[in-house]
Amino acid sequence: MHKYLRAIGFSRVVNRNQYEALMQYVIQTSTDRVFTSHDDEFMYAAYSKDFGKRIGLTVRGEFDEENHFYTDFCYPYVLGTKISSTEDITVERHAQTESFSGVCDDIKLGITLIFYLQNAMDYLKMNGANRLPARGTTLSLSALSVSGMIVMPISKNDSDREKDQKATDSRRRLLNEARKGNEQAIETLTLEDMDTYSNLSRLILKQDVYSLVDTYFMPYGVECDQYSVMGEILSYELIQNELTKEELYLMSIVSNDLFFDVCINKEDLFGEPEVGRRFKGVIWMQGKITFPA
Repeated sequence: MHKYLRAIGFSRVVNRNQYEALMQYVIQTSTDRVFTSHDDEFMYAAYSKDFGKRIGLTVRGEFDEENHFYTDFCYPYVLGTKISSTEDITVERHAQTESFSGVCDDIKLGITLIFYLQNAMDYLKMNGANRLPARGTTLSLSALSVSGMIVMPISKNDSDREKDQKATDSRRRLLNEARKGNEQAIETLTLEDMDTYSNLSRLILKQDVYSLVDTYFMPYGVECDQYSVMGEILSYELIQNELTKEELYLMSIVSNDLFFDVCINKEDLFGEPEVGRRFKGVIWMQGKITFPA
């Protein structure tokens, strides 16, 4: 069973029979169905069912020559609302199943962002029509979490926020120049990192780490699309799984200047979310690529 089912309100699905029954329910009552073929030999299908505001399940599989549908896998999703990146994206197939990961080198993060591709069928259609690689794509990121907590914000005034924004813009320009091979930009970034490390090493002796680090975004564990994050909550709402009636928090957060939405079961979140407070937790990153028409 999928670990993140509980993130969209299916915490009581605990055995294989319940899991199989849930997949059959999604297939029979699906709100969205997408089909595509591959080399005129395989017919792939994706059945999606919404269970609340921007949350749901997708069942993927394929049809055989006698039109029998065989289920490959099922995954929960939450749809993002913001454009998170406009950088070029590379898509790679997973070895075990006909699912895909997206790879994005977004300069805002300073690391390679890897996410689970939600609209794999759109990618397969583009690939079948020989329209890849595509330029001008946009990416909307979202995430599911099964463990998180609310952290109070760092006290800032307008002058502090303006100063932070200028520093972020300056670092982004330097990173962009460094990617082009500008040696002066590389040297400046190296010196800035050394100064940051020196200042943190001195301040951490007297202050709590969460009063020094505003946000962070880093890989977590051995799976490449899971991250440990802390980010500021821009908006939030309490929603409900229409089938199980479990309550969920749907939050829009910004972490390291990256915008995305997070969905978490109310029972798995420690603390009360408020705009301006920070969410800290482990997430499974998903993304939807919008291909040009």
